[in-house]
Amino acid sequence: MTAALQTPPETAAERFERPDSADRFTYDLMAAAIELIEDQAADHPSLEALAARMGLSPAHFQKLFTRWVGVSPKRYLQWLTLDHARALLRERHTVLDATYATGLSSPGRLHDLFVRWEAMTPGEYARGGEGLTLRWGWFEGPFGEALAFGGDRGLTGLAFSAEVGREVAFADMAARWPNATLVEDPAALASWIEAAFRRRGEAPLQVIGAPFQLKVWEALLAVPPGHVTTYSDLARAIGNPGAVRAVGTAVGKNPVSWLIPCHRALRKGGALGGYHWGLGVKRAMLAWETAELEKGRDAA
Repeated sequence: MTAALQTPPETAAERFERPDSADRFTYDLMAAAIELIEDQAADHPSLEALAARMGLSPAHFQKLFTRWVGVSPKRYLQWLTLDHARALLRERHTVLDATYATGLSSPGRLHDLFVRWEAMTPGEYARGGEGLTLRWGWFEGPFGEALAFGGDRGLTGLAFSAEVGREVAFADMAARWPNATLVEDPAALASWIEAAFRRRGEAPLQVIGAPFQLKVWEALLAVPPGHVTTYSDLARAIGNPGAVRAVGTAVGKNPVSWLIPCHRALRKGGALGGYHWGLGVKRAMLAWETAELEKGRDAA
C-alpha cells in the first residue's frame, strides 16, 4: 500500500501528487517505508529495524520520514494500531444524535461541503443501471491504487485494490451496476478524483442503494474527518437503534469508500470491525486523517 507523502509546506491532501524527478528517489524510498510500517504494524518494528530495511541510519531515516510524512515513524505506527482506534473513541467519538441536535454538523454540510451527492431513483436502482454509460479508471492515491467509476452526474464507485487486488475490486464495482455500459476513460474522472484526494473543488456522487442503506450512508457523512462513530450510534442516528447488525451490513456496502467515510465506523469497544477493502486500508485512512487534524491544530 502506498500512503500519502508530504514536502513542506504542502498539506497532506496534496501529497498524492508525485514530486519532481529530483525528489523522486526519496519519494519512492519513503513510500516503501510507509508500506513497510503498515505491513508490519502488528509486529511493532523498531526504528532501527525499519532504517536497516531502508538502508539508512536510524537518525537519517527518522529525519527523512518526519520531513516527508509529517510525523515520526513511531507516531505513524501508533496510529495504525488498535490503541489508536480506542483513543479515537475516547477522544474523538462523534455521537451522531448529539451532533444533529446541536447543528454542529449534518448531512447537509457533507463534510466541509466539498462532497455533493444524489441518489439514483428507485427505477434506476431496480434496473441496475440499464441505459447508463459509466466511465472507469485506475488512479494513484494516498491509500494505494484506487479504482473509480462515474456517470454523467458524479462518481458512482471508489474502490481500493491494495489488499484485495485489481480483479476483485473491479468485479465488485461492476456488479453494482450489472446492466450499465462500462467504458474505460480515466480522463473523464480525473477532476473528481483530484477533488476526492486533495479536497479541492467538488466531488459529486451518484450513488445507488436501498433506502435503508442511503440513510446509513447519509449519517456517515455527518462524521467529521479525524473523528469516529460506532455502529450503534449510526443506528440511533437513523432512528432504528435495534438495527446495529443491519447498519454494519449497509456500511460494508458503501459504494464510494473514503468520500462516504465508512472507515470512521468502529465497534463499541474500539475494535476496527470489518472493512470492505481490507483493514490495512482502514487503519491507514484513520492514521492519515489523524495526522491532518493534528497538524491543522498545530498550525492554528
